[in-house]
Amino acid sequence: MEWLDHLLLLTVALAANLLSALAGGGAGLLQLPALIFLGLPFGVALATHKVASVALGVGATLRHARQNTLDRRFTLFILACGLPGVVAGSSLILTVPETPARIALGLMTIAMGVYSWRNPGLGQDHAPRHRDLHGFLIGGAVLFAIGLLNGSLTSGTGLLVTLWLVRWFGLDYKRAVAYTLVLVGLFWNGAGALTLGWLGEIRWDWLPALFVGSLMGGYLGAHFSIIKGNRFIKRAFEGVTIATGLALIGGTIA
Repeated sequence: MEWLDHLLLLTVALAANLLSALAGGGAGLLQLPALIFLGLPFGVALATHKVASVALGVGATLRHARQNTLDRRFTLFILACGLPGVVAGSSLILTVPETPARIALGLMTIAMGVYSWRNPGLGQDHAPRHRDLHGFLIGGAVLFAIGLLNGSLTSGTGLLVTLWLVRWFGLDYKRAVAYTLVLVGLFWNGAGALTLGWLGEIRWDWLPALFVGSLMGGYLGAHFSIIKGNRFIKRAFEGVTIATGLALIGGTIA
């Protein structure tokens, strides 16, 4: 690659991961299409994007670790439910038709943004709920399903986790985004990257620029999500979800 291509990759990764770290997901909105536009086949682009997205989690973790806002038991619960789904989804993506699933995910992502917009008080206060056995069973099953999508389709699934933590478990947006960035960005994406790297192909020579941009974007986005209020994060979430959904549908149809 020419140095201009590396500069373009760094810029795209920085912008995509800054928005993702601020809104709680959606890095694939810009980063994955950019890799495909630059000539990578979908499977290779997906695996390369997954590996680069781990740097988003690293950058966000470095910033959120200073706040100490994550509950250890709840963290382990999210990991235990989501990681098996991520591995299964990453294994299935190479054999499952992609188009219908991406259109369905795009419609679902738009619906999430509209739902949040139509509920002004959603995620503005931290009010934990559904922390009994029944609540954890339903919540864990949905996290496993989102993990399947995360492993296979990548774009928009972090946003699904953010909204589910807000809607079902009663987190405010700031806490939900912190869990998503650290757990989905670092551990879920890490598991997906390992699985896709084992089964497919990764363009390692593209990764330095993507790593730097993702790391910087993750840290800066996490910083802004911490210092800004829940209302600002909610608006960012709604904008990114609708844009991601439209990009998924438009890119699939095109």
